[in-house]
Amino acid sequence: MMRKSFLVLLGAVSGAALTLVAVQPRAIFSDMTAYAKAASSADTYRQLNLFGDVFERVRSDYVEKPDDAKLVESAINGMLAGLDPHSSYMDGKSFKDMQIQTRGEFGGLGIEVTMEDGLVKVVAPIDETPAAKAGILANDIITHLDEEAVQGLTLNQAVEKMRGPVNTKIKLKIMRKGLDKPLDVSITRDIIRVRSVRSRTEGDDVAYIRVSQFNEQTTDNIKKALNDFANTIPADKLKGYIIDLRNNPGGLLDQAISVSDAFLEKGEIVSTRGRNTEETQRFNARAGDLTKNKPIIILINGGSASASEIVAGALQDHKRATVLGTRSFGKGSVQTIIPLGGGSGALRLTTARYYTPSGKSIQAKGITPDIEVLQDVPEDVKGRTDTKGESSLRGHLKADGEEQTGSQSYVPPDPKDDKALKMAVDLLRGTVTHSAFPPSGKRASLPQ
Repeated sequence: MMRKSFLVLLGAVSGAALTLVAVQPRAIFSDMTAYAKAASSADTYRQLNLFGDVFERVRSDYVEKPDDAKLVESAINGMLAGLDPHSSYMDGKSFKDMQIQTRGEFGGLGIEVTMEDGLVKVVAPIDETPAAKAGILANDIITHLDEEAVQGLTLNQAVEKMRGPVNTKIKLKIMRKGLDKPLDVSITRDIIRVRSVRSRTEGDDVAYIRVSQFNEQTTDNIKKALNDFANTIPADKLKGYIIDLRNNPGGLLDQAISVSDAFLEKGEIVSTRGRNTEETQRFNARAGDLTKNKPIIILINGGSASASEIVAGALQDHKRATVLGTRSFGKGSVQTIIPLGGGSGALRLTTARYYTPSGKSIQAKGITPDIEVLQDVPEDVKGRTDTKGESSLRGHLKADGEEQTGSQSYVPPDPKDDKALKMAVDLLRGTVTHSAFPPSGKRASLPQ
């Protein structure tokens, strides 16, 4: 059974206690493997002694009396930051905030952010939030928060400063590629109610579903949208579905699985593989395609990451959908939230890689679309519409094979200018054709 899990992709992990063993003379070891293990434990013990020595020296000799709790937290953050870009420590408040966010409602500005070179980088603004309305764009670099430099803060500390009481203002200083001077943007905080799913009809014969992230409400909202379409568009008139996952940064693993399941009759959706082979988990679809096998086109771009890549990869591998757009972000790792108990917060720890049904890892590579469509980018935003992708993040898990850079992440605000959307509609209506649509056949490597 999968344990409760969170952003951006999560699985289950078993805790393991560290046993410290003093090294005994080599002569008593008949089993050299046991000796090696004991030697390794002894080395770990020496390293922990070193940490204790440094900790005590800082406590006793630093120019000002430090806060012991902050010292320990900083040490934990440093340890996790040295692993990969997605592992981190959450204190009690951050852990609570994360739990609220996964329910689809939280307080703040409404932006997905990451840390890059010590500065806060915007992954994407969340639709219809204060940040989106203020004109914050993907790839913006936040250098100051209320005149305080971000440099030197952890990502969690920067996020904490951006959150606050509703109707209070915060001033952001932003560097934007293509502009000579930083932008000063004032944003009023609000309750962020994330509508993870929006739907509409294109004309009267194509169903369009936009998924902005994968929270606890996503699957239910998709099922509601599908039911609404069934009641408003006659089955013989409906040409098919467009699932828009562009600039979707991800979310809950169980939601990515259940959303994929909604469009599949059978077969593997995703597998997760940890350090030990016995930790491998496989998740399969249950019978019941809610679209009744209507054609599907999935839209992705450089901002499509994690859970959205699971959905695109599953439907692409099973030849259930044609993937259209530009290469996705390439985040193929699983983070598990491990509560520490006693109000001490939680670890967000990378515990596994995930693989598409054909056994392919997209880590630092991304999902390659079946049909590539590049948008026409206005002159005033050229140069800042491409994401570098997972492969550009410092300390990222290495790819199996050659790594790929990011791709275009621009989505025109007016659907009339959206080349990817237009081509998807034309393909479904049959006014244009392409060899990749509809997908045909099954890959022999897929498990049956």
